[in-house]
Amino acid sequence: MRTYEQTLQGVPEHGGPVLRGTADMYVGMSEVHRERDDLHAATQQLLRSQELGEHTGLPQNQYRWQVAMARIAEAEGNLAGALDLLNEAERLYMGDMFPNVRPVPALKARVLIAQGRVGEALGWARQQGLSVDDDLSYLREFEHITLARMLLAQRAEASVHEAARLLERLLLAAEEGGRTGRVIEILVLQALTRQRLRNIPAALACLERAVTLAEPEGYVRVFVDEGPPMASLLKALAKQGTAGNYVRRLLAALAETEHDSPVKQALIEPLSERELDVLRLLGSELDGPAIARELSVSLNTMRTHTKNIYAKLAVTSRRAAVRRAAELGLLRTHNR
Repeated sequence: MRTYEQTLQGVPEHGGPVLRGTADMYVGMSEVHRERDDLHAATQQLLRSQELGEHTGLPQNQYRWQVAMARIAEAEGNLAGALDLLNEAERLYMGDMFPNVRPVPALKARVLIAQGRVGEALGWARQQGLSVDDDLSYLREFEHITLARMLLAQRAEASVHEAARLLERLLLAAEEGGRTGRVIEILVLQALTRQRLRNIPAALACLERAVTLAEPEGYVRVFVDEGPPMASLLKALAKQGTAGNYVRRLLAALAETEHDSPVKQALIEPLSERELDVLRLLGSELDGPAIARELSVSLNTMRTHTKNIYAKLAVTSRRAAVRRAAELGLLRTHNR
């Protein structure tokens, strides 16, 4: 976060040319805010990136923006919206000189697992030729962690044991590479694996170490995204009295997430009155130019409003925006 902020210090606030790559900085900051469970700030950073325009981002920024918004949608419980955004990210993907260490298909597999569509995630793993016995490398570490998640999601105890074996090897590799974020995620999964194998003392030992590493940097979503099984372990850890205030913070975040319905949850970033006007007309038979005429605005202004609506609703199409708005009761509220 400090690196992003220092980079942005040289960006003019009003007027003047904006350096290429500035939009990418806001996407990066959004991901940090999301991990710290500040979804409002994360959304704001993505909207700021979008406002700057495509010319202020590197060619890869379009797909990275979609990925970042998908992660926010996933955190809000909007898994269908997250999958739509990841499909769009896959369509927009553009490689560069850096290795693709967090491929979009692996991110999609994680959402499928969260939806309970483990068979489809298994198809992804087979297509990639992934196995618990593969030689491990940083380049495919994210995919192998995803494979461990898939094995853990299966009911067979043999699959859970396979996940445990893979996670042991992944932990050693991540520790040797000094990749603390990955170490935390692997420890979280190890805790859940040991919980499934009914070895609670070992599960709590893994979790306590993960919390100790996470607290200085403010990691939250890596715990919260695991839902009720993680809540159970955190409560047990809190009873031990060894993990302190940070466990209580994580439990509070989990309780807030569980309290919100995945569909009826309020938007992180509310729509403006004008955006609600556009949204209402998106549900009609009118095309874009006709909507602009109806609202007495330019076509470009209407398109800007539409982009903001899509971002705030975590969708990528007109039909999906109307469906999501109906789920949230936005159209009914506005009509009243």
